[in-house]
Amino acid sequence: MNKLTSIYEAISLIKSGQTIMVGGFGSPGTPMTLIEILLKSGVRDLTVIKNEVNEPGIGISRLVEAGMVGKLIISHLGLNSRVIEMMNKRQVEIEFHPQGILAEKIRCGGAGLLGLITDIGVDTIIADTREVVLFQGKKAILEPSLRADAALIHAAKADELGNLCYTRTAFSFNPLMAQAAGLVIAETFDVVEPGELDPDHIHTPSVFVDHIVQVENSQELYGVLAHHVL
Repeated sequence: MNKLTSIYEAISLIKSGQTIMVGGFGSPGTPMTLIEILLKSGVRDLTVIKNEVNEPGIGISRLVEAGMVGKLIISHLGLNSRVIEMMNKRQVEIEFHPQGILAEKIRCGGAGLLGLITDIGVDTIIADTREVVLFQGKKAILEPSLRADAALIHAAKADELGNLCYTRTAFSFNPLMAQAAGLVIAETFDVVEPGELDPDHIHTPSVFVDHIVQVENSQELYGVLAHHVL
């Protein structure tokens, strides 16, 4: 089944009030073009799950600055002074998780698990907002898994069936998020015909992907990535 879709048709499936996962590790692997079209869609009150919020004026930060995001679930915010200011003014809700725990919560969501038990954060301020349980005689934190209505991800290459390949730090969250959402939209610069991808180099199988959008490698959107680390 050919999954190539126009970007506007794909983004029209995102609705106000939904929870969306957005791939990427900083700028590499972030679906910049999908975010740009989502910015124009007029949806509101989104809950966004991402490793971070990019830098001011870039990627997810643009959605937050536009008032489209009600809640962020992230691992850090230190590179974005604008969103920090919005958080302090209570203009956006922020839920923080240690980076590895955030990734594992997403992985568990994709694996169909209800959550995980960890000792990371026990006896710290992290435990103040978590459920602490006794497990094997030790205190532990019960972390629910994370799933989303939709995931927006960036792949280095895809075929028309929806098989995806990633490079470098795009491996960090994109593959996990592709398995943990009800709807998966993947952008890529390079779309090939079925059979052209080496099966050993397919990182997200097509069964997890609903729509493929081919985008241009725009200097305006992706020029921040000086070493082609997508």
